[in-house]
Amino acid sequence: MKSLKPLFILFIILLSLVVFLMYALPVLKPGKFFGPGDTRGGKEMVIKNYGAAIDSAANVFGLSASYLKALCMLECSGKKKFQARFEDHVYRKLKKVKFKQLSNYEHVTPEMLQDANDEALRNLASSWGPFQLMGYKCLLLNIKIRDIRGDQAVYYGAKWIDLTYGETLKEKKFKDAFHIHNTGSPFPDNGRAKTHDPNYCNNGLKYIDWFNKH
Repeated sequence: MKSLKPLFILFIILLSLVVFLMYALPVLKPGKFFGPGDTRGGKEMVIKNYGAAIDSAANVFGLSASYLKALCMLECSGKKKFQARFEDHVYRKLKKVKFKQLSNYEHVTPEMLQDANDEALRNLASSWGPFQLMGYKCLLLNIKIRDIRGDQAVYYGAKWIDLTYGETLKEKKFKDAFHIHNTGSPFPDNGRAKTHDPNYCNNGLKYIDWFNKH
């Protein structure tokens, strides 16, 4: 029995360490961890997690708060914790720009990518934040990727939206705005959406109606 005692003590120590890492450490450093509720999505979670920040940014840039909340619902379902989306075709385009095989990609030039290593290119080819902005968009705002995925993600996302298609929003052409955000162009005259989800724009309009009432 004496020979088992050290093993038992070691087991207790390891068990205590595991419990500490799982429960105590997140409480001590709340900014570094996500709780179970942070993966929940839904319109109510958009309001809970992003409502105040969206209302503030909408006021700063003169944009529709209901549109921004609907966009947040479409892009991240209102979740605080979600995966960035890597776009391989964008990555390949950016590599061609970096090595001067393309003169530019959506206004990104070789000079902008001069110091970008492969990891940086992958980050630039991924979408971040509650509005899922592509990383290379931050180059046009002269900000860092951490800005569009950190605490100021809503503000900088709204700033990019205002610069890119703010006039469309201010004219309340919401269907065009959703299509521009997802594809870069207004909703087609032939009525056939080019979005990854054919119902993306129509779902967005339904969410706007909901957020207008809540």
